[in-house]
Amino acid sequence: MLRVVSWNINGIRSPLQGMVYQEPSNCAPMAMGRILNELDADIVCLQETKVTRDVLTEPLAIVEGYNSYFSFSRNRSGYSGVATFCKDSATPMAAEEGLSGLLATQNGDVGCYGNMDAFTQEELRALDSEGRALLTQHKIRTWEGKEKILTLVNVYCPHADPGKPERLAFKMRFYHLLQIRAEALLAAGSHVIILGDLNTAHRPIDHWNAATLECFEEDPGRKWMDRLLSNLSCQADSHIGSFVDTYRCFQPEQEGAFTCWSVVSGARHLNYGSRIDYVLGDRTLVRDTFQASFLLPEVMGSDHCPVGAVLNVSCVPAKQCPSLCTRFLPEFAGTQLKIFPFLVHLKQSPMLEKSTVQPSNQTRVQTRPNKACIRSTRPRPSQVGSSRGQKNLTSYFRHSSSCPQVSPDLELPSLPLMGALITPKTSEETVAKVVEEQARVSGAKDEKEIRTLFWKSVLSGPLPTPLCGGHREPCVMRTVKKPGPNLGRRFYVCARPQGPPSDPLSRCNFFLWDRPS
Repeated sequence: MLRVVSWNINGIRSPLQGMVYQEPSNCAPMAMGRILNELDADIVCLQETKVTRDVLTEPLAIVEGYNSYFSFSRNRSGYSGVATFCKDSATPMAAEEGLSGLLATQNGDVGCYGNMDAFTQEELRALDSEGRALLTQHKIRTWEGKEKILTLVNVYCPHADPGKPERLAFKMRFYHLLQIRAEALLAAGSHVIILGDLNTAHRPIDHWNAATLECFEEDPGRKWMDRLLSNLSCQADSHIGSFVDTYRCFQPEQEGAFTCWSVVSGARHLNYGSRIDYVLGDRTLVRDTFQASFLLPEVMGSDHCPVGAVLNVSCVPAKQCPSLCTRFLPEFAGTQLKIFPFLVHLKQSPMLEKSTVQPSNQTRVQTRPNKACIRSTRPRPSQVGSSRGQKNLTSYFRHSSSCPQVSPDLELPSLPLMGALITPKTSEETVAKVVEEQARVSGAKDEKEIRTLFWKSVLSGPLPTPLCGGHREPCVMRTVKKPGPNLGRRFYVCARPQGPPSDPLSRCNFFLWDRPS
């Protein structure tokens, strides 16, 4: 059996603290290895790794029992990126970064690019510059003993921001390039699996509020998926898609099968999300070899959950990893010198210690370029009683012997009591002074209270947190991040997680600006 799993990890370093397994964050190699072991797959495809080559560490890239392959964003740091981890028993015969072939090294590449005349060189370079695609090609053996080629396309498709129409065009061009490459691989005789985050919920059943969205079926991304996908029950002809949504093949009417949730609104608590992560296989491969397709919503650590599939085939590992494997990078292969070996304390050889001439207690011979001199090593007066001439720092904090010590039997003269120096006054004068003093203190207290009340009225401090209208519970403050006239303004909303309006446990529609604009 061959088990493949895909997961948008939302930062390859963040799940090390957030997964349900709770591996200590200071044990990165153990944590990464345990993540792969818990996913229990022969091939693990990760999206949105958010690392570039300059910040990728060896514990994350090199895991015992696996060989890994990374594609990095070349434009921005901490953005996008995909990675594929293969068990040594599923070592690929070829690996390649990108879809266009411009990043190919001609050494262990997958090939089969198709007709890309509709794209310019600049456009192809831009589509591959964000580290969104990684291909690994494997040799598989069916239960009949036939050996075939299987190509896995690990993709993280772009997100179309409604406020940036140019990103929608970029997303559709990426879809088009992905389809051309996948169909070219099929035409060359390879089976193909496209897995990863496609950033589109295909059908209304795959979205929590599809009924409230305008023109849901008219979305360009959904129309593209209509052309790419088909059902196994359809007859194979030129008018249907070449690939099958494997989860809907096994679970055609399963509701609430979501893979992505909003973290800010806490929508995962009420399963208020969408299914945008897929395992797509070519029709022949799904019909002949797929045994199951599944979701893993219990795995935490990201705003997505893993998805996967099980194939009734065995993998034939290659004898050597392709050149794209991270273990061949100079920083991980041992060919790049590091500073750590130069800082390690080297122990002296025992033979060298025995052969070392010990100098006399009285004299030490110091050799210089053109002469030798004999210096006496008799202790100096300042060194008497100490092995070294330099004083210890604590000696400066001790009592000095030169300071005279005060005898405990010495009596110090006592000062006269204050009452003895005061001349007695008459009782009338004393009472008058006491009354005057009390009046003065009372006036100062009244003045202080007036000042306090004044400043409290001016500096009133933060207002109490408002209560939402639906549940009468304290609200939570949010900040507008969308570009526009309200960018940066704060507002209050219900603190409960987002969910269906009919669910009484979900968030109500309370909204209140923090301060008037």
